[in-house]
Amino acid sequence: MSYEFITTERRGHVLCVTLNRPEVYNAVHGPMHHELSDLWDAFAADPDLWVAVLTGAGDKAFCAGNDLKFTAKGGRATLPASGFSGLSQRYDLEKPIIAAVNGFAMGGGFETALSCDIIIASEQATFALPEVKVGFFAAASGVQRLSRYIGRLAAQEMMITGRQVGAEEALQLGFVNAVVPHDKLMEIAMAKAEEITQVSPSSVKATKRVLNDMARREQLPESLAFSREVMSDLSKTDDFKEGVQAFVEKRKPNWVNR
Repeated sequence: MSYEFITTERRGHVLCVTLNRPEVYNAVHGPMHHELSDLWDAFAADPDLWVAVLTGAGDKAFCAGNDLKFTAKGGRATLPASGFSGLSQRYDLEKPIIAAVNGFAMGGGFETALSCDIIIASEQATFALPEVKVGFFAAASGVQRLSRYIGRLAAQEMMITGRQVGAEEALQLGFVNAVVPHDKLMEIAMAKAEEITQVSPSSVKATKRVLNDMARREQLPESLAFSREVMSDLSKTDDFKEGVQAFVEKRKPNWVNR
C-alpha cells in the first residue's frame, strides 16, 4: 500500500515505518491517524512481517503529537477505533513494535511511543505530556500507560506539570529501554528487531496475547473510553478553546478555569 503521511520499508521480517510530516515535526492529524490504523492492520495480517520499527522523519522530532494548527483551522482529528496513531486503543496486535525515538516525543507522540513494546531513545530525545499547557490532558493513554510503567507518583508529576524529560532521565525513570548515540539509533533499533526475529514468532505472539489480555483485565479499554468522555467535556470549556488559540498565536494562555 502507498501512503501520503508515512513511509514504509520491508527488511526481511521487519517493517520499518517512518512518520513523514517533518514540516510539522511529524504531528498527527485525522488523515494520518487513519493511514496509521490501516498500516497496523496490514502489518498484523502479513505472515511474513514479525516485527516493526517506528521512527520519525528528520533529526528533530519523533512526533510532536496532535496537530493543533490543523485543529485550529477547523480540521477534525477524528480518531479511528484503534486510537491515536492507530495504536493507543489497539488491544489485539500480537506482533511487537519498537519505537526508535529520534528527537522530541510530545503529547500524543510520547503516547504513541508508550503504545509500542520497546522504546529505544536517541541521546537527543526528549519526552513530555504537555497537554495541560494547552488546555488538553493526556487522553490517548498517557495517563494510563505512564503511571503503569514508572509508578503513579512520578507519572503524576510529569502529567500535571507538563515538563520535559531528557533521554537519560527517561532511562532512570524506566520508560525507555535504552539510550543510544543519535547516529546509531536506527542501526541499534534494527539490531533489536533482528534479535526478535531469531526467536519463535509463535512464542512472541503468545506472549503478546497474554499481555493484551492483562491490559483488558486491568480495564485499560474502559479507562481509555472514559478518557474520551472526559476530553469531550473538556473540549466544551473556555480553557480548551483558549489553549488552542494561544498555541497558534504563540502567546501565554489566559486561563479562566471554566
